[in-house]
Amino acid sequence: MTLNPINQRRLQLFKAHKRGYYSLWIFLVLFTLTTGAEFISNDKPIAVYYDNSLYVPIFKAYPETFFGGEFETEADYRDEYVADLINANGWMLWPVIRYSYDTINYRLEQPAPSPPTAENWLGTDDQARDVMARVIYGFRISVLFALILTLVSSVIGIAVGALQGFYGGKIDLLGQRFMEIWSSMPQLYLLIILASIVIPNFWWLLAIMLLFSWMGLVDVVRAEFLRGRNLEYVRAARALGLANRHIMTRHILPNAMVATMTFVPFILTGAITTLTALDFLGFGLPLGSPSLGELVAQGKANLQAPWLGISAFAVLSVMLTLLVFIGEAVRDAFDPRNTLS
Repeated sequence: MTLNPINQRRLQLFKAHKRGYYSLWIFLVLFTLTTGAEFISNDKPIAVYYDNSLYVPIFKAYPETFFGGEFETEADYRDEYVADLINANGWMLWPVIRYSYDTINYRLEQPAPSPPTAENWLGTDDQARDVMARVIYGFRISVLFALILTLVSSVIGIAVGALQGFYGGKIDLLGQRFMEIWSSMPQLYLLIILASIVIPNFWWLLAIMLLFSWMGLVDVVRAEFLRGRNLEYVRAARALGLANRHIMTRHILPNAMVATMTFVPFILTGAITTLTALDFLGFGLPLGSPSLGELVAQGKANLQAPWLGISAFAVLSVMLTLLVFIGEAVRDAFDPRNTLS
């Protein structure tokens, strides 16, 4: 697909912003790796070759009897008895880290939380779970949560702002009054109250946070539509009989997206920090979920185990720093003063 000259200029400006450009590549590499977390960190082999048959335990559960064992339950591939059965007539291909986010290490040489070792690269938490595995899975959940929330809230916010700004009048008046009332509510307290009433999960938290996150882009889009609806080319399109939806999407929205795109990376970082804060307070994801906020809480509760707090701080710092740098590059690329110069 060929970009128009303006978008080509924006792409050049984005690449010229070295800090943001390299941050994007680093973030994409980290996100791609964590997307396939099951292939990097798992307590099940990626593949098992036994008795001339190939099995894929990370996708399907196999009973121990498949490999010559005695139990009909799922095979515990970390058990020495099962491992000897398979290795006697085949082989296993393991991930780099032989722990999942909920795997408990029963063979610790020190009481949990234990310090980093060659087996547990970042040590274990207070429940003897591998910290590196929980960081990998927690990174994925945080980014996916923030991406989905940002995408859906952006669609709603842009649509509401466009309707208010284009039609004005009572629609704009009633919309602004509703937003003033809705935005005056204490969001964090409401999130905590709602999360304490129902059993929280990924989608429930997403729905609760979506109730408020969409308002961040409404004012920006509304202002652009209020300004754009009175421009000459919009009046000409209306005089030619073009439908309002076409005027909004083809003529005004592309200009409004310039200001909107600069806010998207910061909505993304806000979603990550809010989820981390809820998990830290105990009102976020269900217990046992790989959560960076829960790791921060463990670091606070176990000051004698500094690797817990340092791991959480390092991951959150790197993640948020990369997103802020990407946001700065996007802001400079969409700045009209740079694009038209």
